[in-house]
Amino acid sequence: MPALLCGGGCRGMSDDRDTLPVARTKAEAKAIYDRLSRFYDLISGHSEKKFIEAGLLFLDAQRGEKVLEVGFGTGDALVSLARTVGRDGRVSGIDISSGMLAVARGKLEKAGLAGRVELETGDAASLAYEGESFDAVLMNFSLDLIDTAEIPVVLEECLRVLVGGGRICVVSMSNLGTHGAMMRLYLWGHKHMPKLVDCRPIYTMKSLENAGFEVADESLMSMWGLPVEIVLAKKPFKAALFI
Repeated sequence: MPALLCGGGCRGMSDDRDTLPVARTKAEAKAIYDRLSRFYDLISGHSEKKFIEAGLLFLDAQRGEKVLEVGFGTGDALVSLARTVGRDGRVSGIDISSGMLAVARGKLEKAGLAGRVELETGDAASLAYEGESFDAVLMNFSLDLIDTAEIPVVLEECLRVLVGGGRICVVSMSNLGTHGAMMRLYLWGHKHMPKLVDCRPIYTMKSLENAGFEVADESLMSMWGLPVEIVLAKKPFKAALFI
C-alpha cells in the first residue's frame, strides 16, 4: 500500500509554494503521449496503479451511474468503471492522445466491455458534453499535466457536466507535504527538461474549492517520496429559490 502521509486532514499543510508552469504546448503533449502510449504501462503503469485504485475507491462509482474520466491514459480505470456501473450505466472518456485511446480501446475490447464505454480525443478545457450529464468525474494524474492558468477552466468544465451533488475525484502530484530529496530532484528535472518531465505538483484540494466544489474527503500519500493528493469533492446542489 502507498505510504499515507495524512488522511482527512491535509488542510493545514503548507500551501505557500509556487505551482510551476507547463512548458510544452498541447500539440507537443499529444505527440509525446502518442509516442509513449505503447510503452506507458511499462514505464509508469505499475507505480501509478495503486493510486488509481485508491481514486476509484474514493469515487465509489455505483451500478447504473454515468461516469466520465478526463485524461484516461491507457484505460485501466475505464475497465474498472465499466464493470462497476454495469449494463445500465455508461462510461465516457476523453484524452488528448489518440495513441492512448487506441491502447485503452484494446483493453476494453479484450475485457468485453467496449460496448459500455464511449471514448474520444479532445481538450479537457472544452468538454463536448451537455451540462449535468454525469454522476461522477475521475481524473488520474491528468490535472497536474495541465498548465496552471487552465486548471480552473478544466475544473469549471467538470463542474458544468456534473449533476447537482455529483462527485469528482482527482489524483495528482501534490505541492503539500514535505519536499524531500526525491521531490527536489524531480522538480530539477521538470525545470531543466520540462517537455520530458511535464507533470508537476499542484494544489488539488485548493483548486477544487476555488472552482466551486465542496471537498468531501482527501488523503496525501507518497509515491517514491513524491507526495500524491487524492481528493473527493462534490458539486453543490442549486440553492432553492423562495418567492
